[in-house]
Amino acid sequence: MIKLGVAGVCGKMGRRIFELASYDKDFELTLALEKKATPMIGKDMGKLKISSSADGLFLIDVFVDFTVPEATELHLEYVARYKKALVVGTTGLNDAQIKKIQEISSIVPVVFSPNMSVGVNVLFAMLPQIATRLGPDYYIEIMEAHHRAKKDAPSGTAKKFEQILSETTKRQIPTHAIRLGDIVGDHTVVFCGNSERIEIKHQAHSRDLFAVGALKAAKWVFGKPAGLYSMQDVLK
Repeated sequence: MIKLGVAGVCGKMGRRIFELASYDKDFELTLALEKKATPMIGKDMGKLKISSSADGLFLIDVFVDFTVPEATELHLEYVARYKKALVVGTTGLNDAQIKKIQEISSIVPVVFSPNMSVGVNVLFAMLPQIATRLGPDYYIEIMEAHHRAKKDAPSGTAKKFEQILSETTKRQIPTHAIRLGDIVGDHTVVFCGNSERIEIKHQAHSRDLFAVGALKAAKWVFGKPAGLYSMQDVLK
């Protein structure tokens, strides 16, 4: 059984990851972490009390972090200190924070992905093939939409699409972001030629999509050697 710690358990993603893990016989929840001054600190969540002490990482095997860049950066220090496997789904990280994740991966195994969805990761693998087969006569643009509370724009997923397609085509790919209502996550890649248009769209209907992927990654990374892994590795 994998002893699991979850960061940001009072947030929408953290709470759902925690709830789904509580029904999974492969996990024993041993840490429910939230930032200091959160009113829920000390309150019961399942069989645990919500804690603000990252030193609780010494109790776990795998730590799942879908929080904000500043919190993730702090958690990295504890992951390295206690040598615990890590799953990171936080987006909006700057270059220095990403570099720190890369450095930590020399000490512990880390699954780091801008999107834990199985479908999106299939698209990560497929898009270079599509762009190559269509060739330079097709123009490409990316559109993404999320809820109003999402802070980073474009999303980490859209940036990954852009990176993949830019590296494949050697062209800059325009990317557009929309923040409206309670949209969970929509991503569209448009390939447009002179006489036809191809649109590849991924729509997330529920945050469960990302929570299930995160737990799949947590099972996969448990017991792995130190290194930086992606959801592509998990899905293989």
